[in-house]
Amino acid sequence: MIPISNKLKIVRNTLTAVSKKVYHYARPSDITDCILWSEDAEDNSFDANNGKQEQIIHGTIDFFTKTEYHKTIDDIQAALTASPRIGWNLSSVQYEDETNLIHYEWEFWVV
Repeated sequence: MIPISNKLKIVRNTLTAVSKKVYHYARPSDITDCILWSEDAEDNSFDANNGKQEQIIHGTIDFFTKTEYHKTIDDIQAALTASPRIGWNLSSVQYEDETNLIHYEWEFWVV
């Protein structure tokens, strides 16, 4: 079983290959066109022989922008698809009135 810290580094490294503006847990309020990610739970892990054989980590990836059709949304999806250890889906796209930002949110699972 891969240690959890190594699984999290897979997500971080996948996202930092897309952009230099990648933040874990919180983003600076004055930064746009940035990626924010965080893990939040274990999901659908596999137990056998009285022990955990595989641990799947669940989390979210957010992208905040003022630019409609920003190229980074495609780059994020392409990078996630290219990773053999990450599963994902686009869970929401919202316009935030209070920040005037378009907010894309993906769920991810890393094995």
